[in-house]
Amino acid sequence: MDAIQLLKRDHDQFRALLEKLEETSDRAIKARSALFHSLKAELVAHETIEEEILYPTMAEHRSAEDIVAHSYEEHHVIDVLLDELETLSFEDEAWSAKAHVLKENLEHHLEDEEEDLFPKALRLLSAEERADLGDEMEERQDEVLEAAVAHPHARVDKPR
Repeated sequence: MDAIQLLKRDHDQFRALLEKLEETSDRAIKARSALFHSLKAELVAHETIEEEILYPTMAEHRSAEDIVAHSYEEHHVIDVLLDELETLSFEDEAWSAKAHVLKENLEHHLEDEEEDLFPKALRLLSAEERADLGDEMEERQDEVLEAAVAHPHARVDKPR
């Protein structure tokens, strides 16, 4: 699969999960917990494949260095928000407020990638390179998600 198509598919999934999460009430603790942990596992896997595979490949091109650096920083902000949400009670009003901030930051990041990074990747990388990257990314993503499923109550962090 083309790397950009893979990432766009993930982005669509994140938007759907964010919508469902925002629709939960402070009393729907089980649903909110399940959606949050699903979103977090998927985000960690997605960030992992970008940071281990796509970003280093893109950073080899001088014209993409700034976009890649910006993307790493946005990942950091998202990770901080995920960690903070993990420490709060799902029924807490602060959880809802922070989840909304996560949604805004994540949506901004997805737009940045779709408007800046992906078009640049389409210009800089051949279809064959994107297909090879996509295959590698899909395999790595599956590994990270399998680890999250095998240990559902373990803390899910990006491998470094």
